[in-house]
Amino acid sequence: MEITHIFCERNQVVQIACSDTFLNDMVMYFASVLLEVGPLAGILYSYCKIVSSIHAISLAQGRYKAFSTCASHLSIFSLFYGTGLGMYISSSATHNSHSSATASVMYTVVTPMLNTFIYSLRNKDVKRALRRLFGGQL
Repeated sequence: MEITHIFCERNQVVQIACSDTFLNDMVMYFASVLLEVGPLAGILYSYCKIVSSIHAISLAQGRYKAFSTCASHLSIFSLFYGTGLGMYISSSATHNSHSSATASVMYTVVTPMLNTFIYSLRNKDVKRALRRLFGGQL
C-alpha cells in the first residue's frame, strides 16, 4: 500500500487499512466536529460582535481601519478553516488524492505564508518599501 500524499494524514492511513474502518471514521468525524465546528461557531459569534461594535464607530476612517483589519483576519480564517474542515469532512466521500493533497498544502503551507504576508502589509515601513520596489503602484 502506498500513500500518495504530501505527508502522512490520518485519513489517508485509515483509508488503506485492511480492516473495517467504520469506528475510526466515526471517531474522526466526531473529533472534527468537536474540535473545528465548536471553535468556528465561537469565532463567528465574536466577529458578529466585532461588526456590531464597528457599526457604532462614528468616524468613517476608524470604521475603514477596523473593517480592513477584520477583512484580513477573515480571509486567513476562511482559508484555514475551509480547507481544513473540507479535507476531513470530504475524506470518505471522495478518494481523489490530488485534491486532498492540494487542500493539505493550503492549510499547512499556504495559510501560514499568507498570514505573515498579510500582516506584514499592515506595517507602514513594509508598505513604503514595497512602493519603492514596485515604483509606487501599490
